Amino acid sequence: MKRFFLVGLLWMALAAVGCRDSRPFAVEDFTVERYTPRYASGFDIRSREGSVSSLITVRNPWQGGSGEVQYLYVVRDGEPVPAGFPGQVVEAPVRRVVCMSSSHVAMFDLLGEVERIVGVSGIDYIANDYVAAHKLCGEVRDVGYDSNLNFELLVAMRVDLVLLYGVAGEDTAVTNKLRELGIPYIYIGDYVEESPLGKAEWVMVIAELTDRMEQGCSLFDATCARYEALRDGVKPGQRPRVMLNTPYRDTWYLPSADSYMVRLIEDAGGAYVCPEARGNASHAVEIEQAYLLTNSADYWLNTGAANSLQELVRQNPRFASVPAVRNGRVFNNNRRQTPAGGSDFWESGVVHPDRVLADLIRIFEGRSDSLWYYKKLE
Repeated sequence: MKRFFLVGLLWMALAAVGCRDSRPFAVEDFTVERYTPRYASGFDIRSREGSVSSLITVRNPWQGGSGEVQYLYVVRDGEPVPAGFPGQVVEAPVRRVVCMSSSHVAMFDLLGEVERIVGVSGIDYIANDYVAAHKLCGEVRDVGYDSNLNFELLVAMRVDLVLLYGVAGEDTAVTNKLRELGIPYIYIGDYVEESPLGKAEWVMVIAELTDRMEQGCSLFDATCARYEALRDGVKPGQRPRVMLNTPYRDTWYLPSADSYMVRLIEDAGGAYVCPEARGNASHAVEIEQAYLLTNSADYWLNTGAANSLQELVRQNPRFASVPAVRNGRVFNNNRRQTPAGGSDFWESGVVHPDRVLADLIRIFEGRSDSLWYYKKLE
């Protein structure tokens, strides 16, 4: 009799747990802050009281995406999905991931979790050593780009999650097909962050997906400490004026004064030549106006595909008379690139803004030695 009594109590306890876990709940119930960004503006991670699962909320993950909100529910211990949940669902830790941006690859690599990546977009443009070493044996596959994704390959690869990259909005042809196939996805909006540390902080989303939150916090804290020490150590004085980019056909696209790149320049002690360009998108400037700005600059950075001053001048002979060219103060961010032309600056530089800042400080101090991402054009 005692035995049956104990068994009955056990069943009652299990039933109580089952009832508790199966109660309907909604997005609004995720009130416990699991991770609140210090610099990034595009995401947060929350949990419910007493739950080990979490909700990743992504806001405005592309330029002009004001008001856009996406949700990814990260399930642990078989906990139920919120009633009427409007987003995507994935089980942690994710094991087989596709990265549509090279910066996503760098985030996994920083955490020591790059082996979870089974697919990328534009594999020949990825600088990561693991991807380069495993593309030939087929352990990492190229899944295509934009609307030309190889959906049959994604299904065959048994992908747990696709990390998407949005330029001007959601690609509904892609997301509708992924939903149809039952493949979870989420847009990662690191590229629209204006703060260099905010861009790097998206590594915490990957840390949450791979159950590496503690390690992610430690690595990000170290990056912040190095960056802030470099920034605070810049000597006060006259700020050199800096021009960016090169023309594309008849238009010169300049970043906003609020952008990631301009923030780096300012933190390194420089001054942007076009401070009136505001907003969250690049600005199209006519060639003549841009040429005048270039003539007013002490330094010229990020010169596209140019690997020498001669190549730069071939684009426009007038560039030969630009002060930055005459004074040998032209630097390009393509020191580390793949044979196909993929730039590690836009890959690992996203999670190592301290390295980028160190390069710029050396450049503005008149030193071109020991640069990591940049090289002086000769």
